[in-house]
Amino acid sequence: MTHLKNDTFLRALLRQPTEYTPVWMMRQAGRYLPEYNATRKRAGSFMSLCKNPDLATEVTLQPLARFPLDAAILFSDILTVPDAMGLGLYFAEGEGPKFERPLREEWEIRDLTVPDPAGNLKYVIDAVSQIRRALDGSVPLIGFSGSPWTLATYMIEGQGGTDFLTIKKMAYARPDLLHHVLDITAQAVTIYLNAQIEAGAQAVMIFDSWGGALSHAAYREFSLQYMEKIVAGLTKEREGRRVPSIVFTKGGGLWLEAMADIGADALGLDWTIDIGEARKRVGDKVALQGNFDPAILLAMPEAIERETAAVLASYGHGHGHVFNLGHGITQHTPPENAGVMIEAVRRLSRQYHV
Repeated sequence: MTHLKNDTFLRALLRQPTEYTPVWMMRQAGRYLPEYNATRKRAGSFMSLCKNPDLATEVTLQPLARFPLDAAILFSDILTVPDAMGLGLYFAEGEGPKFERPLREEWEIRDLTVPDPAGNLKYVIDAVSQIRRALDGSVPLIGFSGSPWTLATYMIEGQGGTDFLTIKKMAYARPDLLHHVLDITAQAVTIYLNAQIEAGAQAVMIFDSWGGALSHAAYREFSLQYMEKIVAGLTKEREGRRVPSIVFTKGGGLWLEAMADIGADALGLDWTIDIGEARKRVGDKVALQGNFDPAILLAMPEAIERETAAVLASYGHGHGHVFNLGHGITQHTPPENAGVMIEAVRRLSRQYHV
């Protein structure tokens, strides 16, 4: 494989010295970019775009052509794993993802099996290989998956945007069934992420989008312990270099200390927690990524620069900070505003690394 020309992001995740704070954006290839919308239109649908490695490569590279980002992230969707399990993923226009066959009956849950990445997920693994070749060592490639709890919410509720009553009822009435779903899904995610690493991903991220919907005790039981199992099972070295892992629970500020103990290299933060406060709480156990509110990118350039400076100052001097949004960039963001933030990070962060 080619030599990595810019490994600032990987070094920051491992809390090694860097010259500046690296930056990338969650959902950086997305609907805020006109070039993405043009490619998606050619693909015909979101899933057609995900399942075509050529087009997935094209959109993964689009934000890098526009902005001086420090990492690329595989263009895919967190729901590829339950789709490969046979639940029948589809996207209703304007309604988001849904499943034709959500898990409701005990026999359906008992029949759940771990998909082979070389089978129904081959299009993702092919995209990873192709993107990695296309990057040609310019920046690292991030692979990712949803967390078992987050995937299970879709698998059991049948869609997103719910009040989680169906899955929570199962958690309290039949925890044995929910643990079975989570265990199979954790095995699937581990194998899937390792296949991405084998194909060329140089860091991996676990998105626990709905972990914040759980109670204090339930978060540890139904979300955190399964992410810990995945992290323990990940390939830690590839091509002579450590492969760092990032865990991100949206709404997870209550549990930072517990999250820092599961063995991941970095924690993602949403915008509800101050990054300096988070750094005090976790010490030097993990690197920290994120917490810039994506809505700030809808404001004027002066406000974007001011808020960027505030996040950098809050983290303060030293290494182990990856600048990112606290959730995915919104489709309403003017691309030039994202550029303002990225340029400000590159320019203003150097003072904190001397």
